[in-house]
Amino acid sequence: MKYFVKINSVKTIDEIEDSWNNADYTELLKRFGFTDAEKIKPNELREYLFMAISDFEPSEAAAILLDYKLSEVLTEGQIDNLSNDMLREKVSENYSDMFAHRSLFNINQLLYKAYNGKFPHTKATFVEFEMKEEHEEETEITKELILKAFRPGLTDSNLINRLFSEQLEGNAPFPEAEDIIWELHSRPNFQYSITASEKWLKQEDFSDLEFESNVTLFIGKSGDE
Repeated sequence: MKYFVKINSVKTIDEIEDSWNNADYTELLKRFGFTDAEKIKPNELREYLFMAISDFEPSEAAAILLDYKLSEVLTEGQIDNLSNDMLREKVSENYSDMFAHRSLFNINQLLYKAYNGKFPHTKATFVEFEMKEEHEEETEITKELILKAFRPGLTDSNLINRLFSEQLEGNAPFPEAEDIIWELHSRPNFQYSITASEKWLKQEDFSDLEFESNVTLFIGKSGDE
């Protein structure tokens, strides 16, 4: 499949919009010992949460947030280790399970702002682009397809190109694409936007802003799942 891609903008962001809502803030206030959370005005919940968080030691606060967001996938021991690691390193980029990276980013950034920079300043990249198939067929635009279509426009040093060349060429399955791209939104007239960690995509990774791309989907052997 042949695609025409035009990158309209590449922006660095330090927070994903709507990653936390008022229900999250209310529940977290309770977990941080604030018993009257329901009485706080909605537009003041976040600031009250920051004040509540700052009454705790950073690693304790990190453990509470990790338990809230990731208790279904992390053990108590993993939460304990991560709550200490978060103060020293960008765990949303380095943690072994990519599935947790987006949640770790959101937790990190809440802590970074609550403690005025005591935690590492992790960043993400927001890309707006146009992507049109040559014959304008109605092929579903997936995260995997986007990363494969981006390949000709990315530098050879880009981490996706370096680590996933077989997957990008269609020679191997590419489940990692679902965790590399955190958000994908589509709009009319072939307009799209994605959000990903700065680890995987940043402005200097794009060598071209307009390019053509031939995408090959992986087709497993008979019997492969």
